[in-house]
Amino acid sequence: MLGKPAAVVIADGFQHDARSAASSRGTPEFRYVSSERIPGTIEVALGLVEAAIDDKVIDNIVGALTRPLTSQEESPRKEVELLPRLVFKGDLDEVNQFFYKKGWTDGLPIKPPTEQAVAEMLAGTDLAPDDVVGELVPRLGKATVEKIAINAAMAGALPTHMPILIAGVKALVDPRCSLGLMGVSTGSWAPFWIVSGPVRKDVAVYGGIGALSPGHIANATIGRAMALIIKNVGGARQGIEDMGVQGNPMKYSMVVGENEEESPWEPLHVERGLSKEDSAVTLFWPNCYVQVLAYGPQPTDILSTVIYNIPPAAGGILCVLLNPQFGRYLADGGWSKKDIQRFVQEYARAPRERHWQRYAGTMPKELLSVSDTDTMPLILSRSPGQQKVIVVISGRHSSYVGLAIGSKRPEETFVTKKVDLPANWANLVNKYRDLEPTYVRY
Repeated sequence: MLGKPAAVVIADGFQHDARSAASSRGTPEFRYVSSERIPGTIEVALGLVEAAIDDKVIDNIVGALTRPLTSQEESPRKEVELLPRLVFKGDLDEVNQFFYKKGWTDGLPIKPPTEQAVAEMLAGTDLAPDDVVGELVPRLGKATVEKIAINAAMAGALPTHMPILIAGVKALVDPRCSLGLMGVSTGSWAPFWIVSGPVRKDVAVYGGIGALSPGHIANATIGRAMALIIKNVGGARQGIEDMGVQGNPMKYSMVVGENEEESPWEPLHVERGLSKEDSAVTLFWPNCYVQVLAYGPQPTDILSTVIYNIPPAAGGILCVLLNPQFGRYLADGGWSKKDIQRFVQEYARAPRERHWQRYAGTMPKELLSVSDTDTMPLILSRSPGQQKVIVVISGRHSSYVGLAIGSKRPEETFVTKKVDLPANWANLVNKYRDLEPTYVRY
């Protein structure tokens, strides 16, 4: 804009990510200098910035800032590849190989999104195919209803899943979701989708024994479809824009239905401000999941299991998954959801020397004077009511507690969106109601 050279210093391996980020924002050509060592929060906190940048990097920075601008840099022109509506013809294996080589799959076989398959998927909504539900970062791709349907068909989803997927996209574009960070972060965060309300039973989103295991079409394909939408529409591709260092198997699909019938507390969507008759999907971003054998059946045993199994590097948000029996034990002992949230907020603690915010540069003022051996809360909140510890009832007759551990950023939160159903919903549900596995006894 100023007609002067500028350069960005990036870490080795992030060149593709940097180019994509610049190009999606109208700068197809930009100057950068890569460095094997880039100072992070720990280096900054310890004063090691100069040691992390060598003379060669400095020379490259000087060179990048002093070379005259090229014609492309002076007048950026972004070339957009326009694809035909029908991109490939072939048998099932050929289609899968073509889609995989194009980078449009998650590595597993897909169902070809034919005109017929997409038209069937669109029966699950009253919205027009070209209606834009939102723009997804980092690509700023327009998530039209048809593009949602295409990725849903690829994932093997059903038309009855479309209302949930559309609500899911609305959650992704909500600023509180921070898709631009969580979807591409080196921390390998994965979207966790919690479905509550009547739609959960209509489409058989499972919340019983082994709720997070493979085996149920709604749980498997809703999460997979959302992952494909994030990749193909949003443009978060593995190792290019999605720079999750270790990666995360939860990115394939992490969907659960709240077991409202056996919960002693109000459903999640009611807690989030909707009516009991409404249906909703709630999104947050964990990067790990822990299943822990409870210390005992008493409320203090169950809650101690929770607070002593949160990693010191957790921060942010926590989702506690309890079975109905443990839920009843807590409720009978007088514990509400808010009581549990307050307990975890107060008693989940670690010494400051083991706490992630020691180096994060976001330490609350009141904790700056805490010594390294003193304890500080693991779940920190910057504004009242923003942090939640959600209890989702999942499975039954188990002695285990599940912990999905979320964002390190205290400002991140759960995002809940109402699921809007089409006019033909009853007929659509009836059409697919019997699509359930029947296992042979042996």
